[in-house]
Amino acid sequence: MARIKFARGKQKEFFEKVLENLGCPSLRELLNRGVGVNYQTLKNYYSERRLLSEDLFEELLRIADLDKKNFEFQTVDENWGQVKGGKISRKS
Repeated sequence: MARIKFARGKQKEFFEKVLENLGCPSLRELLNRGVGVNYQTLKNYYSERRLLSEDLFEELLRIADLDKKNFEFQTVDENWGQVKGGKISRKS
């Protein structure tokens, strides 16, 4: 599973467009429309603290009837941005 990376500020614009197309006044209402994501996680996506999962991105495009060609984004690996751990990466 990959992640979707928007430019700074564009992920929030994407969510606002989804909310507008669905007629949702808030993120909490989006959960009532059948999006299977925890509310706290959804807030992290909205505030751009986390990258969107590809599955959620596709689901939001489908339910909001949006075309992915209208948005500029990159697809990155699932482990993009994670810190390497373990003994090999430690410098003494």
